[in-house]
Amino acid sequence: METTNKKLTAASGFLKQGSILAVASILVRMIGLLYRIPMANIIGSEGNGIYSSAYEIYNILLIISSYGMPMAVSKMVSAKCVEKRYKEAYHIFRCSMIFSICTGGAAALFVFFGADWLEKNFFKSFYGISIPLRILAPTIFVVAIMGTLRGLFQGRKTMMPTAISQIFEQIVNAIVSVSAAFFMMRAHSASAKFSAWGAAGGTLGTSMGALMALIFLVLIYLLYRPVMKKQQRKDRVSEEMSLGETYKLILWTAIPIILSQTVYQLSGIIDVSLINWVLLGKGISGTQISTWQGIYSTQYRTLVSVPIAVSTAIASSMVPSLVASYIGKDKHAVHRKVNLAVKFNMIIAFPSAVGMAVLAVPIIHSIYPSMEYRTGSMMMMIGSSCIIFYALSTVTSGVLQSIDQMRLPVIHSLISLIVHIVLVWGLMRFTGLGVYALVIGNVTYPLLVCVLNGYSVSAHLGFKQEITKCFCVPFLSSVIMGIVTFVVFRLFHVLTKSNVISLLPALVAAVCVYFVLVLKLKGLNREELYEFPFGRKMSIVADKLHLLEEEFEA
Repeated sequence: METTNKKLTAASGFLKQGSILAVASILVRMIGLLYRIPMANIIGSEGNGIYSSAYEIYNILLIISSYGMPMAVSKMVSAKCVEKRYKEAYHIFRCSMIFSICTGGAAALFVFFGADWLEKNFFKSFYGISIPLRILAPTIFVVAIMGTLRGLFQGRKTMMPTAISQIFEQIVNAIVSVSAAFFMMRAHSASAKFSAWGAAGGTLGTSMGALMALIFLVLIYLLYRPVMKKQQRKDRVSEEMSLGETYKLILWTAIPIILSQTVYQLSGIIDVSLINWVLLGKGISGTQISTWQGIYSTQYRTLVSVPIAVSTAIASSMVPSLVASYIGKDKHAVHRKVNLAVKFNMIIAFPSAVGMAVLAVPIIHSIYPSMEYRTGSMMMMIGSSCIIFYALSTVTSGVLQSIDQMRLPVIHSLISLIVHIVLVWGLMRFTGLGVYALVIGNVTYPLLVCVLNGYSVSAHLGFKQEITKCFCVPFLSSVIMGIVTFVVFRLFHVLTKSNVISLLPALVAAVCVYFVLVLKLKGLNREELYEFPFGRKMSIVADKLHLLEEEFEA
Protein backbone atom coordinates (compact mmCIF):
# COMPACT_ATOMS: atom_id res chain seq x y z
CA MET A 1 0.00 0.00 0.00
CA GLU A 2 2.88 2.31 0.75
CA THR A 3 4.27 1.78 -2.76
CA THR A 4 0.87 2.50 -4.25
CA ASN A 5 0.56 5.72 -2.32
CA LYS A 6 4.01 6.84 -3.46
CA LYS A 7 2.94 6.26 -7.06
CA LEU A 8 -0.23 8.21 -6.47
CA THR A 9 1.78 11.06 -4.99
CA ALA A 10 4.23 11.02 -7.89
CA ALA A 11 1.42 10.90 -10.42
CA SER A 12 -0.57 13.73 -8.90
CA GLY A 13 2.24 15.85 -7.49
CA PHE A 14 1.96 18.31 -10.35
CA LEU A 15 -1.46 19.26 -8.98
CA LYS A 16 0.19 20.54 -5.82
CA GLN A 17 2.33 22.89 -7.90
CA GLY A 18 -0.70 23.60 -10.07
CA SER A 19 -2.71 24.43 -6.96
CA ILE A 20 -0.08 26.96 -5.92
CA LEU A 21 -0.25 28.59 -9.33
CA ALA A 22 -4.04 28.29 -9.42
CA VAL A 23 -4.45 30.02 -6.06
CA ALA A 24 -2.07 32.76 -7.20
CA SER A 25 -3.96 33.08 -10.49
CA ILE A 26 -7.30 33.38 -8.70
CA LEU A 27 -5.84 36.00 -6.34
CA VAL A 28 -4.44 37.86 -9.34
CA ARG A 29 -7.82 37.75 -11.09
CA MET A 30 -9.62 38.83 -7.92
CA ILE A 31 -7.24 41.75 -7.44
CA GLY A 32 -7.71 42.55 -11.12
CA LEU A 33 -11.47 42.43 -10.72
CA LEU A 34 -11.36 44.64 -7.64
CA TYR A 35 -9.22 47.34 -9.20
CA ARG A 36 -11.10 47.18 -12.49
CA ILE A 37 -14.29 48.13 -10.61
CA PRO A 38 -13.16 51.65 -9.60
CA MET A 39 -11.16 52.04 -12.79
CA ALA A 40 -14.14 51.06 -14.96
CA ASN A 41 -16.33 53.49 -13.07
CA ILE A 42 -13.69 56.24 -13.44
CA ILE A 43 -13.10 55.95 -17.19
CA GLY A 44 -16.67 54.91 -18.15
CA SER A 45 -17.91 52.53 -20.84
CA GLU A 46 -16.23 54.41 -23.73
CA GLY A 47 -12.91 54.48 -21.90
CA ASN A 48 -13.25 50.77 -21.16
CA GLY A 49 -13.86 50.11 -24.84
CA ILE A 50 -10.63 51.93 -25.71
CA TYR A 51 -8.76 50.20 -22.87
CA SER A 52 -9.89 46.71 -23.93
CA SER A 53 -9.18 47.35 -27.61
CA ALA A 54 -5.67 48.58 -26.80
CA TYR A 55 -5.18 45.39 -24.82
CA GLU A 56 -6.28 43.27 -27.78
CA ILE A 57 -3.45 44.79 -29.85
CA TYR A 58 -1.01 44.52 -26.96
CA ASN A 59 -1.90 40.86 -26.34
CA ILE A 60 -1.62 39.77 -29.95
CA LEU A 61 1.83 41.33 -30.36
CA LEU A 62 2.92 39.99 -26.98
CA ILE A 63 1.84 36.51 -28.03
CA ILE A 64 3.52 36.74 -31.43
CA SER A 65 6.77 37.95 -29.87
CA SER A 66 7.12 35.92 -26.68
CA TYR A 67 3.92 34.87 -24.90
CA GLY A 68 4.52 31.19 -25.61
CA MET A 69 8.01 31.27 -24.14
CA PRO A 70 7.13 30.31 -20.53
CA MET A 71 5.54 27.03 -21.62
CA ALA A 72 8.13 26.43 -24.36
CA VAL A 73 11.08 27.04 -22.03
CA SER A 74 9.39 24.96 -19.34
CA LYS A 75 8.98 22.04 -21.75
CA MET A 76 12.54 22.20 -23.09
CA VAL A 77 14.19 22.67 -19.69
CA SER A 78 12.17 19.92 -18.02
CA ALA A 79 12.95 17.47 -20.84
CA LYS A 80 16.71 18.05 -20.40
CA CYS A 81 16.57 18.00 -16.60
CA VAL A 82 14.78 14.64 -16.61
CA GLU A 83 17.85 13.24 -18.39
CA LYS A 84 20.22 15.13 -16.03
CA ARG A 85 21.48 17.21 -18.98
CA TYR A 86 21.78 20.41 -16.95
CA LYS A 87 24.35 22.08 -19.19
CA GLU A 88 22.03 21.67 -22.18
CA ALA A 89 19.03 22.88 -20.13
CA TYR A 90 20.68 26.13 -19.09
CA HIS A 91 22.22 26.65 -22.52
CA ILE A 92 18.67 26.48 -23.92
CA PHE A 93 17.53 28.94 -21.27
CA ARG A 94 20.24 31.48 -22.14
CA CYS A 95 19.47 31.23 -25.87
CA SER A 96 15.75 31.56 -25.13
CA MET A 97 16.46 34.75 -23.20
CA ILE A 98 18.32 36.24 -26.19
CA PHE A 99 15.44 35.19 -28.45
CA SER A 100 12.88 36.85 -26.12
CA ILE A 101 14.90 40.07 -25.88
CA CYS A 102 15.07 40.36 -29.67
CA THR A 103 11.45 39.49 -30.43
CA GLY A 104 10.02 41.40 -27.45
CA GLY A 105 12.11 44.45 -28.29
CA ALA A 106 11.05 44.41 -31.94
CA ALA A 107 7.36 44.12 -31.01
CA ALA A 108 7.66 46.94 -28.45
CA LEU A 109 9.22 49.26 -31.03
CA PHE A 110 6.51 48.41 -33.56
CA VAL A 111 3.69 49.24 -31.13
CA PHE A 112 5.34 52.45 -29.93
CA PHE A 113 6.10 53.90 -33.36
CA GLY A 114 3.11 52.32 -35.14
CA ALA A 115 0.38 53.32 -32.66
CA ASP A 116 -1.05 56.05 -34.92
CA TRP A 117 -1.07 53.70 -37.92
CA LEU A 118 -2.90 51.00 -35.92
CA GLU A 119 -5.54 53.51 -34.77
CA LYS A 120 -6.05 54.91 -38.26
CA ASN A 121 -6.37 51.56 -40.02
CA PHE A 122 -8.02 49.23 -37.48
CA PHE A 123 -9.75 51.22 -34.74
CA LYS A 124 -11.36 54.28 -36.30
CA SER A 125 -14.26 54.26 -33.83
CA PHE A 126 -11.87 54.18 -30.82
CA TYR A 127 -10.61 57.76 -30.91
CA GLY A 128 -7.26 58.17 -29.15
CA ILE A 129 -6.34 54.48 -28.79
CA SER A 130 -2.76 55.34 -29.80
CA ILE A 131 -2.19 56.93 -26.37
CA PRO A 132 -2.64 53.76 -24.25
CA LEU A 133 -0.86 51.73 -26.95
CA ARG A 134 2.33 53.80 -26.60
CA ILE A 135 2.29 53.38 -22.82
CA LEU A 136 1.81 49.62 -23.21
CA ALA A 137 4.63 49.24 -25.74
CA PRO A 138 7.60 48.90 -23.29
CA THR A 139 5.61 46.32 -21.32
CA ILE A 140 5.95 43.86 -24.21
CA PHE A 141 9.74 43.92 -23.83
CA VAL A 142 9.56 43.54 -20.04
CA VAL A 143 7.06 40.66 -20.18
CA ALA A 144 9.17 38.86 -22.81
CA ILE A 145 12.15 38.69 -20.43
CA MET A 146 9.92 37.86 -17.47
CA GLY A 147 8.23 35.00 -19.34
CA THR A 148 11.52 33.27 -20.05
CA LEU A 149 12.52 33.47 -16.38
CA ARG A 150 9.17 32.01 -15.36
CA GLY A 151 9.62 29.22 -17.89
CA LEU A 152 12.97 28.31 -16.31
CA PHE A 153 11.48 27.99 -12.83
CA GLN A 154 8.43 26.08 -14.10
CA GLY A 155 10.71 23.72 -16.00
CA ARG A 156 12.42 22.99 -12.69
CA LYS A 157 8.95 22.07 -11.34
CA THR A 158 8.62 24.99 -8.96
CA MET A 159 5.72 27.36 -9.48
CA MET A 160 6.40 29.51 -6.43
CA PRO A 161 8.49 32.26 -8.17
CA THR A 162 5.84 32.57 -10.89
CA ALA A 163 3.02 32.63 -8.35
CA ILE A 164 4.58 35.25 -6.05
CA SER A 165 5.68 37.45 -8.96
CA GLN A 166 2.16 37.36 -10.43
CA ILE A 167 0.61 38.52 -7.16
CA PHE A 168 3.26 41.21 -6.69
CA GLU A 169 2.77 42.36 -10.28
CA GLN A 170 -0.98 42.66 -9.89
CA ILE A 171 -0.83 44.57 -6.60
CA VAL A 172 1.42 47.22 -8.17
CA ASN A 173 -0.77 47.18 -11.28
CA ALA A 174 -3.91 47.79 -9.22
CA ILE A 175 -2.50 50.72 -7.24
CA VAL A 176 -0.96 52.49 -10.23
CA SER A 177 -3.86 51.80 -12.64
CA VAL A 178 -6.57 53.33 -10.48
CA SER A 179 -4.44 56.29 -9.40
CA ALA A 180 -3.14 57.05 -12.89
CA ALA A 181 -6.59 56.65 -14.50
CA PHE A 182 -8.06 59.15 -12.03
CA PHE A 183 -5.32 61.76 -12.37
CA MET A 184 -5.03 61.45 -16.16
CA MET A 185 -8.79 61.82 -16.62
CA ARG A 186 -8.68 64.85 -14.34
CA ALA A 187 -5.68 66.40 -16.07
CA HIS A 188 -7.16 65.95 -19.56
CA SER A 189 -10.85 66.58 -18.77
CA ALA A 190 -10.97 69.39 -21.34
CA SER A 191 -9.48 67.22 -24.09
CA ALA A 192 -11.59 65.41 -26.71
CA LYS A 193 -9.43 62.37 -25.92
CA PHE A 194 -10.07 62.40 -22.17
CA SER A 195 -11.45 58.79 -22.27
CA ALA A 196 -8.29 57.65 -24.05
CA TRP A 197 -6.15 59.33 -21.40
CA GLY A 198 -8.13 57.50 -18.72
CA ALA A 199 -7.48 54.22 -20.51
CA ALA A 200 -3.81 55.17 -20.75
CA GLY A 201 -3.70 55.55 -16.96
CA GLY A 202 -4.92 51.95 -16.68
CA THR A 203 -2.23 50.70 -19.03
CA LEU A 204 0.46 52.54 -17.06
CA GLY A 205 -0.36 50.25 -14.13
CA THR A 206 0.27 47.22 -16.35
CA SER A 207 3.70 48.55 -17.28
CA MET A 208 4.76 49.34 -13.72
CA GLY A 209 3.44 46.02 -12.39
CA ALA A 210 5.39 44.05 -15.00
CA LEU A 211 8.58 45.99 -14.26
CA MET A 212 8.35 45.31 -10.51
CA ALA A 213 7.65 41.60 -11.12
CA LEU A 214 10.68 41.38 -13.43
CA ILE A 215 12.93 42.89 -10.75
CA PHE A 216 11.64 40.29 -8.27
CA LEU A 217 12.27 37.39 -10.69
CA VAL A 218 15.80 38.62 -11.48
CA LEU A 219 16.59 38.66 -7.75
CA ILE A 220 15.28 35.08 -7.37
CA TYR A 221 17.32 34.02 -10.40
CA LEU A 222 20.49 35.49 -8.93
CA LEU A 223 19.85 33.58 -5.70
CA TYR A 224 19.16 30.37 -7.63
CA ARG A 225 22.15 30.71 -9.98
CA PRO A 226 24.72 28.99 -7.66
CA VAL A 227 22.49 25.90 -7.62
CA MET A 228 22.42 25.88 -11.42
CA LYS A 229 26.21 26.26 -11.57
CA LYS A 230 26.63 23.34 -9.17
CA GLN A 231 24.36 21.12 -11.27
CA GLN A 232 26.30 22.01 -14.42
CA ARG A 233 29.61 21.10 -12.80
CA LYS A 234 28.27 17.64 -11.89
CA ASP A 235 26.80 17.08 -15.35
CA ARG A 236 28.67 14.32 -17.24
CA VAL A 237 26.08 13.44 -19.91
CA SER A 238 25.37 16.70 -21.73
CA GLU A 239 26.61 17.16 -25.28
CA GLU A 240 27.62 20.45 -26.79
CA MET A 241 24.78 22.09 -28.70
CA SER A 242 25.49 24.47 -31.57
CA LEU A 243 23.66 27.79 -31.67
CA GLY A 244 21.91 26.77 -34.86
CA GLU A 245 20.70 23.53 -33.31
CA THR A 246 19.56 25.33 -30.16
CA TYR A 247 17.60 28.06 -31.91
CA LYS A 248 16.03 25.48 -34.20
CA LEU A 249 14.82 23.59 -31.11
CA ILE A 250 13.50 26.81 -29.56
CA LEU A 251 11.65 27.75 -32.74
CA TRP A 252 10.17 24.29 -33.26
CA THR A 253 8.96 24.25 -29.65
CA ALA A 254 7.84 27.85 -29.25
CA ILE A 255 6.25 28.57 -32.63
CA PRO A 256 3.39 26.03 -32.34
CA ILE A 257 2.57 27.31 -28.83
CA ILE A 258 2.78 30.92 -30.02
CA LEU A 259 0.64 30.17 -33.08
CA SER A 260 -1.97 28.42 -30.97
CA GLN A 261 -2.17 31.40 -28.62
CA THR A 262 -2.06 33.82 -31.56
CA VAL A 263 -5.04 32.19 -33.22
CA TYR A 264 -7.00 32.43 -29.96
CA GLN A 265 -6.04 36.08 -29.50
CA LEU A 266 -6.89 36.78 -33.13
CA SER A 267 -10.46 35.89 -32.30
CA GLY A 268 -10.54 38.92 -29.98
CA ILE A 269 -9.06 41.22 -32.61
CA ILE A 270 -11.45 39.87 -35.24
CA ASP A 271 -14.39 40.33 -32.87
CA VAL A 272 -13.52 44.00 -32.45
CA SER A 273 -13.10 44.42 -36.21
CA LEU A 274 -16.34 42.58 -36.98
CA ILE A 275 -18.42 44.55 -34.51
CA ASN A 276 -17.07 47.79 -36.00
CA TRP A 277 -17.44 46.73 -39.61
CA VAL A 278 -20.84 45.02 -39.48
CA LEU A 279 -22.65 47.16 -36.91
CA LEU A 280 -21.33 50.48 -38.28
CA GLY A 281 -22.68 49.30 -41.62
CA LYS A 282 -26.08 48.77 -40.01
CA GLY A 283 -26.16 52.39 -38.84
CA ILE A 284 -25.16 51.92 -35.19
CA SER A 285 -22.99 54.76 -33.85
CA GLY A 286 -19.33 54.33 -32.96
CA THR A 287 -20.04 55.51 -29.40
CA GLN A 288 -22.65 52.79 -28.91
CA ILE A 289 -20.31 50.15 -30.33
CA SER A 290 -17.51 51.33 -28.05
CA THR A 291 -19.90 51.12 -25.07
CA TRP A 292 -20.95 47.56 -25.97
CA GLN A 293 -17.32 46.57 -26.42
CA GLY A 294 -16.49 48.03 -23.02
CA ILE A 295 -19.32 46.09 -21.35
CA TYR A 296 -18.32 42.87 -23.15
CA SER A 297 -14.67 43.12 -22.11
CA THR A 298 -15.09 44.66 -18.65
CA GLN A 299 -18.17 42.95 -17.27
CA TYR A 300 -18.32 39.64 -19.15
CA ARG A 301 -14.79 38.60 -20.12
CA THR A 302 -13.13 39.92 -16.96
CA LEU A 303 -15.45 37.87 -14.74
CA VAL A 304 -15.25 34.61 -16.71
CA SER A 305 -11.45 34.88 -16.78
CA VAL A 306 -11.27 34.27 -13.00
CA PRO A 307 -12.14 30.54 -13.05
CA ILE A 308 -10.46 30.07 -16.44
CA ALA A 309 -7.20 31.11 -14.74
CA VAL A 310 -7.30 27.82 -12.83
CA SER A 311 -7.15 25.75 -16.03
CA THR A 312 -4.25 27.85 -17.32
CA ALA A 313 -2.37 27.23 -14.08
CA ILE A 314 -2.99 23.48 -14.20
CA ALA A 315 -1.90 23.31 -17.85
CA SER A 316 1.34 25.18 -17.05
CA SER A 317 2.16 23.00 -14.06
CA MET A 318 1.25 19.79 -15.89
CA VAL A 319 3.71 20.23 -18.76
CA PRO A 320 7.03 19.45 -16.95
CA SER A 321 5.53 16.48 -15.09
CA LEU A 322 3.78 15.08 -18.16
CA VAL A 323 6.93 15.51 -20.28
CA ALA A 324 8.91 13.50 -17.70
CA SER A 325 6.38 10.65 -17.71
CA TYR A 326 6.10 10.69 -21.51
CA ILE A 327 9.88 10.59 -22.01
CA GLY A 328 10.06 7.78 -19.42
CA LYS A 329 7.35 5.90 -21.38
CA ASP A 330 5.26 5.54 -18.24
CA LYS A 331 1.88 5.16 -19.93
CA HIS A 332 -0.03 4.64 -16.69
CA ALA A 333 1.37 7.85 -15.15
CA VAL A 334 0.56 9.83 -18.30
CA HIS A 335 -3.05 8.62 -18.32
CA ARG A 336 -3.47 9.30 -14.61
CA LYS A 337 -2.08 12.84 -14.86
CA VAL A 338 -4.33 13.70 -17.80
CA ASN A 339 -7.36 12.30 -16.00
CA LEU A 340 -6.54 14.20 -12.80
CA ALA A 341 -5.96 17.47 -14.64
CA VAL A 342 -9.30 17.23 -16.46
CA LYS A 343 -11.17 16.23 -13.29
CA PHE A 344 -9.59 19.03 -11.24
CA ASN A 345 -10.66 21.56 -13.85
CA MET A 346 -14.19 20.26 -14.26
CA ILE A 347 -14.75 20.22 -10.50
CA ILE A 348 -14.09 23.98 -10.55
CA ALA A 349 -15.44 24.94 -13.99
CA PHE A 350 -18.98 23.52 -13.74
CA PRO A 351 -20.03 25.29 -10.51
CA SER A 352 -18.32 28.49 -11.66
CA ALA A 353 -20.32 28.50 -14.90
CA VAL A 354 -23.64 27.69 -13.22
CA GLY A 355 -23.06 30.13 -10.34
CA MET A 356 -22.23 33.01 -12.65
CA ALA A 357 -25.29 32.33 -14.80
CA VAL A 358 -27.65 32.13 -11.83
CA LEU A 359 -26.25 35.19 -10.04
CA ALA A 360 -25.33 37.22 -13.13
CA VAL A 361 -27.60 40.19 -12.41
CA PRO A 362 -26.73 40.77 -8.73
CA ILE A 363 -23.00 40.13 -9.27
CA ILE A 364 -22.62 42.57 -12.16
CA HIS A 365 -24.97 45.15 -10.65
CA SER A 366 -23.02 45.04 -7.38
CA ILE A 367 -19.57 45.20 -8.98
CA TYR A 368 -20.37 47.90 -11.56
CA PRO A 369 -23.02 50.11 -9.92
CA SER A 370 -22.34 53.14 -12.12
CA MET A 371 -22.43 51.18 -15.38
CA GLU A 372 -25.38 49.75 -17.32
CA TYR A 373 -25.67 46.19 -15.97
CA ARG A 374 -28.54 44.55 -17.88
CA THR A 375 -26.53 43.97 -21.06
CA GLY A 376 -23.58 42.53 -19.15
CA SER A 377 -25.88 40.30 -17.08
CA MET A 378 -27.51 38.88 -20.19
CA MET A 379 -24.07 38.24 -21.69
CA MET A 380 -23.12 36.29 -18.56
CA MET A 381 -26.28 34.20 -18.60
CA ILE A 382 -25.81 33.36 -22.28
CA GLY A 383 -22.05 32.83 -22.22
CA SER A 384 -20.97 31.52 -18.80
CA SER A 385 -20.72 27.97 -20.22
CA CYS A 386 -17.55 29.12 -22.02
CA ILE A 387 -15.77 28.62 -18.67
CA ILE A 388 -16.22 24.85 -19.00
CA PHE A 389 -15.05 24.71 -22.60
CA TYR A 390 -12.06 27.02 -22.12
CA ALA A 391 -10.97 24.96 -19.09
CA LEU A 392 -11.12 21.74 -21.09
CA SER A 393 -9.53 23.14 -24.25
CA THR A 394 -6.65 24.72 -22.29
CA VAL A 395 -5.78 21.50 -20.46
CA THR A 396 -6.06 19.29 -23.55
CA SER A 397 -3.87 21.72 -25.51
CA GLY A 398 -1.29 21.42 -22.72
CA VAL A 399 -1.46 17.63 -22.99
CA LEU A 400 -0.89 17.66 -26.76
CA GLN A 401 2.02 20.09 -26.42
CA SER A 402 3.58 17.87 -23.73
CA ILE A 403 3.51 14.74 -25.91
CA ASP A 404 5.18 16.46 -28.89
CA GLN A 405 1.97 16.99 -30.87
CA MET A 406 2.63 20.71 -30.95
CA ARG A 407 0.94 21.42 -34.29
CA LEU A 408 -2.45 19.93 -33.41
CA PRO A 409 -3.63 22.70 -31.02
CA VAL A 410 -2.71 25.20 -33.75
CA ILE A 411 -4.72 23.36 -36.39
CA HIS A 412 -7.68 22.92 -34.06
CA SER A 413 -7.60 26.58 -33.04
CA LEU A 414 -7.43 27.67 -36.68
CA ILE A 415 -10.40 25.49 -37.65
CA SER A 416 -12.36 26.88 -34.71
CA LEU A 417 -11.41 30.44 -35.63
CA ILE A 418 -12.73 30.04 -39.17
CA VAL A 419 -16.02 28.66 -37.84
CA HIS A 420 -16.08 31.48 -35.26
CA ILE A 421 -15.67 34.21 -37.91
CA VAL A 422 -18.42 32.81 -40.14
CA LEU A 423 -20.79 32.29 -37.21
CA VAL A 424 -20.28 35.72 -35.58
CA TRP A 425 -20.45 37.57 -38.90
CA GLY A 426 -23.63 35.72 -39.86
CA LEU A 427 -25.31 36.36 -36.50
CA MET A 428 -24.42 40.07 -36.60
CA ARG A 429 -25.34 40.52 -40.24
CA PHE A 430 -28.60 38.58 -40.43
CA THR A 431 -30.01 38.74 -36.90
CA GLY A 432 -30.69 41.44 -34.36
CA LEU A 433 -28.39 39.88 -31.76
CA GLY A 434 -25.79 42.65 -32.06
CA VAL A 435 -23.08 42.34 -29.43
CA TYR A 436 -24.60 39.08 -28.12
CA ALA A 437 -23.24 37.42 -31.25
CA LEU A 438 -19.76 37.88 -29.75
CA VAL A 439 -20.87 36.02 -26.62
CA ILE A 440 -22.22 33.09 -28.62
CA GLY A 441 -18.96 32.98 -30.58
CA ASN A 442 -17.03 33.07 -27.30
CA VAL A 443 -18.80 29.82 -26.35
CA THR A 444 -18.62 27.96 -29.67
CA TYR A 445 -14.92 28.72 -30.25
CA PRO A 446 -13.54 26.81 -27.20
CA LEU A 447 -16.26 24.16 -27.55
CA LEU A 448 -14.97 23.13 -30.98
CA VAL A 449 -11.34 23.31 -29.81
CA CYS A 450 -11.94 20.99 -26.85
CA VAL A 451 -13.86 18.49 -29.03
CA LEU A 452 -11.00 18.34 -31.56
CA ASN A 453 -8.33 18.27 -28.82
CA GLY A 454 -10.16 15.50 -26.95
CA TYR A 455 -10.30 13.33 -30.06
CA SER A 456 -6.55 13.83 -30.68
CA VAL A 457 -5.57 13.10 -27.06
CA SER A 458 -7.57 9.89 -27.19
CA ALA A 459 -6.04 8.87 -30.52
CA HIS A 460 -2.39 9.57 -29.62
CA LEU A 461 -2.39 8.28 -26.05
CA GLY A 462 -4.95 5.50 -26.35
CA PHE A 463 -6.61 7.39 -23.53
CA LYS A 464 -10.27 7.20 -22.57
CA GLN A 465 -11.43 9.95 -20.24
CA GLU A 466 -13.47 8.83 -17.24
CA ILE A 467 -16.92 10.36 -17.75
CA THR A 468 -19.03 9.87 -14.64
CA LYS A 469 -16.75 11.40 -11.99
CA CYS A 470 -15.15 13.99 -14.28
CA PHE A 471 -18.29 15.35 -15.95
CA CYS A 472 -21.58 13.87 -14.73
CA VAL A 473 -21.01 14.36 -10.99
CA PRO A 474 -19.82 18.01 -11.30
CA PHE A 475 -22.68 18.79 -13.71
CA LEU A 476 -25.43 17.28 -11.54
CA SER A 477 -23.98 18.80 -8.36
CA SER A 478 -23.75 22.21 -10.05
CA VAL A 479 -27.36 22.15 -11.27
CA ILE A 480 -28.67 21.36 -7.79
CA MET A 481 -26.29 23.95 -6.32
CA GLY A 482 -27.59 26.54 -8.80
CA ILE A 483 -31.21 25.95 -7.80
CA VAL A 484 -30.41 26.20 -4.08
CA THR A 485 -28.25 29.28 -4.63
CA PHE A 486 -30.98 31.09 -6.55
CA VAL A 487 -33.61 30.29 -3.92
CA VAL A 488 -31.35 31.46 -1.06
CA PHE A 489 -30.52 34.68 -2.89
CA ARG A 490 -34.19 35.47 -3.62
CA LEU A 491 -35.21 34.81 -0.02
CA PHE A 492 -32.55 37.12 1.39
CA HIS A 493 -33.24 39.72 -1.29
CA VAL A 494 -36.92 39.83 -0.31
CA LEU A 495 -35.85 40.47 3.29
CA THR A 496 -32.97 42.92 2.73
CA LYS A 497 -33.65 44.45 -0.73
CA SER A 498 -29.85 44.45 -1.18
CA ASN A 499 -27.89 42.57 -3.85
CA VAL A 500 -24.61 42.78 -1.94
CA ILE A 501 -26.01 41.51 1.36
CA SER A 502 -27.99 38.74 -0.34
CA LEU A 503 -25.00 37.50 -2.33
CA LEU A 504 -23.01 36.45 0.74
CA PRO A 505 -25.42 33.80 2.10
CA ALA A 506 -26.13 32.66 -1.46
CA LEU A 507 -22.42 32.07 -2.13
CA VAL A 508 -21.96 30.32 1.22
CA ALA A 509 -24.89 28.05 0.39
CA ALA A 510 -23.43 27.36 -3.05
CA VAL A 511 -20.04 26.28 -1.66
CA CYS A 512 -21.56 24.09 1.07
CA VAL A 513 -24.11 22.37 -1.17
CA TYR A 514 -21.59 21.70 -3.94
CA PHE A 515 -18.96 20.40 -1.50
CA VAL A 516 -21.43 17.94 0.06
CA LEU A 517 -22.87 16.76 -3.25
CA VAL A 518 -19.52 16.16 -4.99
CA LEU A 519 -18.22 14.06 -2.10
CA LYS A 520 -21.53 12.28 -1.49
CA LEU A 521 -21.74 11.33 -5.16
CA LYS A 522 -18.09 10.12 -4.95
CA GLY A 523 -16.77 12.64 -7.43
CA LEU A 524 -13.56 12.92 -5.38
CA ASN A 525 -11.75 10.46 -3.15
CA ARG A 526 -9.53 11.38 -0.23
CA GLU A 527 -6.26 11.44 -2.17
CA GLU A 528 -7.74 13.71 -4.83
CA LEU A 529 -9.27 16.01 -2.23
CA TYR A 530 -5.80 16.43 -0.70
CA GLU A 531 -4.59 17.94 -3.97
CA PHE A 532 -6.95 20.92 -3.63
CA PRO A 533 -5.86 24.03 -1.72
CA PHE A 534 -6.67 23.41 1.96
CA GLY A 535 -7.61 19.86 0.94
CA ARG A 536 -6.55 18.27 4.23
CA LYS A 537 -8.62 20.74 6.22
CA MET A 538 -11.58 20.06 3.95
CA SER A 539 -11.13 16.32 4.53
CA ILE A 540 -11.46 16.86 8.30
CA VAL A 541 -14.82 18.57 7.73
CA ALA A 542 -15.83 15.81 5.30
CA ASP A 543 -15.01 13.13 7.87
CA LYS A 544 -17.16 14.84 10.49
CA LEU A 545 -20.03 14.87 8.00
CA HIS A 546 -19.29 11.23 6.97
CA LEU A 547 -18.81 12.22 3.33
CA LEU A 548 -15.60 10.25 2.71
CA GLU A 549 -15.71 6.48 2.93
CA GLU A 550 -12.21 5.32 2.03
CA GLU A 551 -9.18 5.78 4.23
CA PHE A 552 -5.86 7.15 3.10
CA GLU A 553 -2.82 5.25 4.35
CA ALA A 554 0.38 7.27 4.40
